[in-house]
Amino acid sequence: MFLRTGKNLKNLCLDEIICSPIILKYFYKNSTVNFVDFVPSYDISDNFKSKAIDGLVNILYKNSSLTSLNIRSIKFWVKEMKILLEALDKNTALKSLGFYDLDTEEGNMLAKFLCKNTALTSLIISYNSYNSYKRLGSEGEKILADALCKNTTLTALYLCNNKIGSEGGDALANALCKNATLTFLNLDFNDLGSEGGKAIAKGGKALADALCNNSSLTYLNLQSNNLELKGGYALVEALCKNTTLKKLHLEGNNLGREEEIVNALCKKITLTSLKLRSNSLGPEEGKILAVALCKITTLTSLDLSDNKLGSEGGKALADALCINSTLTFLNLFSNILGSEGGKALADALCINTTLISLNIGNNNLGLGGGKALADALYKNSTLKELNLNRNWINGSEVGKALADALCNNSTLTSLDLYNNTLGLEGGKALADALCKNSTLTSLNLQYNGLGSEGGKALANALYKNSTLTSLNLQYNKLGSKGVKALADVLCKNSTLKDLNIKQNLGLK
Repeated sequence: MFLRTGKNLKNLCLDEIICSPIILKYFYKNSTVNFVDFVPSYDISDNFKSKAIDGLVNILYKNSSLTSLNIRSIKFWVKEMKILLEALDKNTALKSLGFYDLDTEEGNMLAKFLCKNTALTSLIISYNSYNSYKRLGSEGEKILADALCKNTTLTALYLCNNKIGSEGGDALANALCKNATLTFLNLDFNDLGSEGGKAIAKGGKALADALCNNSSLTYLNLQSNNLELKGGYALVEALCKNTTLKKLHLEGNNLGREEEIVNALCKKITLTSLKLRSNSLGPEEGKILAVALCKITTLTSLDLSDNKLGSEGGKALADALCINSTLTFLNLFSNILGSEGGKALADALCINTTLISLNIGNNNLGLGGGKALADALYKNSTLKELNLNRNWINGSEVGKALADALCNNSTLTSLDLYNNTLGLEGGKALADALCKNSTLTSLNLQYNGLGSEGGKALANALYKNSTLTSLNLQYNKLGSKGVKALADVLCKNSTLKDLNIKQNLGLK
């Protein structure tokens, strides 16, 4: 019914329950749906799988509006794969295709298809490493890498979580040396290892040669590949020669406290986005990155979350923010910055005029750091998003300081204060601020012990506030009276779209 009547329907997710012959019948005629995510359960019957494949094939033959198709959880066999690829060979409208649960033989069939296909621009082959008998692995990746040498239309390739290993990485390296169209490559969670990292960044025919010579790739994701120090060294050596890569993800690679790796990365001055989350980077690496920020004029986004920069690393980065004029996004979540690091960043916010988003959650900023940041919001006129969650800023004093700042600040749109023990007085102060502030759209006060009176104060504020669209009040012991007051205000407030009051004395 909805395929007949839904004239504006664009995206559709189907499972074995909803995917009936009637649905498929009307899909042939539908001209608005352009994205389909087919997600049956893993234990579907062979009979249903056969019918589902037949239905998808008919859609590919007859429907000309579908441009993106993801097929999840279906355990293909050679016969079904052959039938589907034959239909894809005839279809010229589909631009993006996603497969999950392929083995080497099916990967081989797909590779042959890619060698002659001229319509697809995006291919997803991910999460093919979970079933012992259905694993793409390094052999499958080698076959697909050969296809990349011949394909001239793909611009985006997702190969996440396939356990391709160092051999698969080496094969992809060779392909990238020849391929001139791919701009986006995601290889996260593939266990490339330090040798795989070396292959990526060093050897003559290896994937890193691609980074030295490739002139099309702009995005590379190598998250969680166990590159370690050895792989990291080799990788950054190649990156220093590449002139086109703009976004690089190196999260969770155990690079460790190694100054030379960070130093080399800082010389990669064409990058606009760099993610180094969870690499055990310490104060010295923080200082090197700070020096780089004073010189680099291209970087706009830097993610250093879940490292060990400490207060000294935080202070160095704060000093850099006083000079840098390009960075707009900085994530320092969970870096043991402490009160002194928080104060230094607060001072920087009084000077910096480009930063738009700052995440310094889970840094034990305490009362001193929290109050300094609240005071900084008086002077800063560019920051739009501030995350201060889980900082133990302890008490109403910081809550009142933040409230005073919100009465004067006219740029901040999102504030996260989750788990900061603001208490009743802090909650009341923020409620008063909401009556005056006209820019904040998102406020997270989860786990702050506001109590029933705090809930009622916020409810009263919502009668006057006309800009807030999202408010999270989970776990605040609001009680029935606080919850009722918030429920009543919803009849009057026409701007709030998302209100979370779960876990407030039994309410879910």
